Amino acid sequence: MYKLNQDETPLFDALMEYVARDTIPFHVPGHKKGQGIDAEFKKFIGENPFKIDVTVFKLVDSLHHPTGPIKEAQALAADAYGSDATFFSIHGTSGAIQAMIMSVVGAGDTIIVPRNVHKSVTAGIILSGAVPVYMQPELDKNLGIANGVLPETVEETLKENPHAKAVLIINPTYYGVSTDLKRIAEIVHSYDIPLIVDEAHGPHLKFNEKLPMSAMEAGADLCSQSTHKIIGAMTQGSLLHVRTKYVDIARVQQIMNLLQTTSPSYILMASLDTSRRQIALEGKELLDQAIELAGYVRQEINKIPGFYCYGEELLGQPGVYAIDPTKICITCRDLGITGFDLDMILSNKYHIQMELSDLYNVLAVGSFGDTRENMDKLLDALREISKEYINENTRKADFLDIPPIPKQVLIPREAFNGNKTSVPLKESVGEVSGEFLMAYPPGIPILCPGEVITEEIVNYVEDLKKTGLYVQGTEDPKVENILVVV
Repeated sequence: MYKLNQDETPLFDALMEYVARDTIPFHVPGHKKGQGIDAEFKKFIGENPFKIDVTVFKLVDSLHHPTGPIKEAQALAADAYGSDATFFSIHGTSGAIQAMIMSVVGAGDTIIVPRNVHKSVTAGIILSGAVPVYMQPELDKNLGIANGVLPETVEETLKENPHAKAVLIINPTYYGVSTDLKRIAEIVHSYDIPLIVDEAHGPHLKFNEKLPMSAMEAGADLCSQSTHKIIGAMTQGSLLHVRTKYVDIARVQQIMNLLQTTSPSYILMASLDTSRRQIALEGKELLDQAIELAGYVRQEINKIPGFYCYGEELLGQPGVYAIDPTKICITCRDLGITGFDLDMILSNKYHIQMELSDLYNVLAVGSFGDTRENMDKLLDALREISKEYINENTRKADFLDIPPIPKQVLIPREAFNGNKTSVPLKESVGEVSGEFLMAYPPGIPILCPGEVITEEIVNYVEDLKKTGLYVQGTEDPKVENILVVV
């Protein structure tokens, strides 16, 4: 299955050798193996993390110019995931996405992207100076979520924009919905351009046949994964995978060097090294357990009045080619409360923290770090909430139609860097936005720099704010004012 010995962890081993040598540190960081750390913080964290919090030197290699254990660790990750090359990103998947975009498009180049992209995609477009062309994903108005982009939509958009230099797809979505990525790869490659995949929520897909097909298996040319989101890396640890037919590996390395710190965390990189070993050797069994546990939870939620947790019954609906069963999306419309309400009840009353909430749903991310005991606590809380609200108000929350994609009159970089002035949001209709407006999480733009502000957008933002959902992106934290291009 693998060409390399996936039991090896060259970077972690190098750090362990450094510790075993009992080296006297005259290098940064200044805490010197924890000797200079605040006592209370050190007592909580313990001593070991500080022993491997080191800087660049020969034994532990350099992320920007890897020739030793980091190079070997990245090669092992490429072997595990089936790519031609893999890069460690300690800038998270946001940084990896920006690097992917900047590796294949430049100023004035057209890139085709779904509208429901994470803000890091738009940030990459701003940094590159590229021109975005947006595709509308399929919407599920019952659940109030965006599904995948259809292959037919990709094909039609490419026919209208044959000069495009790349296509970016989100797969799977935050909610675990996958499109027919293999078919999309075939369509994109027929235009002789690369397919980029934001696979933030799919670092586990490759390792269990019960999950949707991974981007590398589907034929993508670049993909980035939040290795910290589902599998065992630490927060900020992500992987960027490359195929070489349409992408220059040396170019990707150069861009990563531009974007990433020259003082990367070896703790984070070691967690990437060891989490790769874990998923490569134990992934199938661990994911079997996670899938089984999520299936149990889904089945039990659907017995609770007022709640619904979708599963395979959605397959075949527009934009739903496959579903990741570890994502547990709990819809509460029939209780007459919003997802944000449910999120706050679970957090404040039961001390259960969900991944995200929107107008209709809360999302629990399942992984092999979950336990039956914790899942039962979630189920018990949902049963109590159902009893409290089911007879009080069973009105379904009204669906809020997402405004149409506004007209783009400036490319994002021009608008973002242009002269701007702040005006009240309610008085901004017809102006050109100089910043973002987005519901967060998951950070999908309602408005991007360079787009004309419409009355529908202003009303939609006000409706979101009334429900208690987070709207952000503007310089004004209360989102009462917005910067517009002068």
